[in-house]
Amino acid sequence: MIKTAMVLAAGHGTRMRPLTNDRAKAMVEVGGKPLIDHMLDRLEEAGIERAVVNVHAHAGHLEAHLKARTKGPEIIISDEREALLETGGGMVKALPLLGEGPVLACNIDAIWTEDDVPIIASLMNRWDASIMEDLLLLAPIERTLGYHGKGDFLFAHDGRLERRGERAAAPYVYAGVQITTLGRLAQEPIEPFSRNRIWNQTLKAGTIFGHPMDGFWMHVGDPKARGEAEAILQSGMPPA
Repeated sequence: MIKTAMVLAAGHGTRMRPLTNDRAKAMVEVGGKPLIDHMLDRLEEAGIERAVVNVHAHAGHLEAHLKARTKGPEIIISDEREALLETGGGMVKALPLLGEGPVLACNIDAIWTEDDVPIIASLMNRWDASIMEDLLLLAPIERTLGYHGKGDFLFAHDGRLERRGERAAAPYVYAGVQITTLGRLAQEPIEPFSRNRIWNQTLKAGTIFGHPMDGFWMHVGDPKARGEAEAILQSGMPPA
């Protein structure tokens, strides 16, 4: 059973300005609660007991909010005040706090509506430690908001993933949540780098898999996307 998550909350949120002039991106409210609470509430529903949260921009404000929470996973802070380490380096720095793994790794700017089955629980049920090092939650590109690219991944065989590469488009977008083992991260230095460095390794090894999500996925990366996401949450209906 996976009981620990890494919640990546240290970014500056530059594209979210002016909403991030006085707060971390994780503290921008959508539908009446901060982005980070959307994720922590989802983790609580999935049975996660410990959430390691990295902090950098407006760290004091974010820490105070997390300390005041009275429900959900136990919060453990990974302090990146001195240097922002991105999604890969931040996890390397947090390794002493994460245990042996596997763990969930979660971006705070990803929220979604759900159909019948809780999405994180569905992802966890798909995990197979005998063949997987990475299992990525994927959103069908036609059921997304706030994403303007050409897609990230397509399925090769047996659920394994391939990058879009030189193709014109790919049908799935990384939805900001994954399950990952920690062995490859333990071989990396504490320096700024993206998780793409690890994905390149597991793609080559054939140990990265995908799990398509039900529901409607929203990348809340800027004020426009925030407003659109709020409208969907209030109506309870994704766009047709």
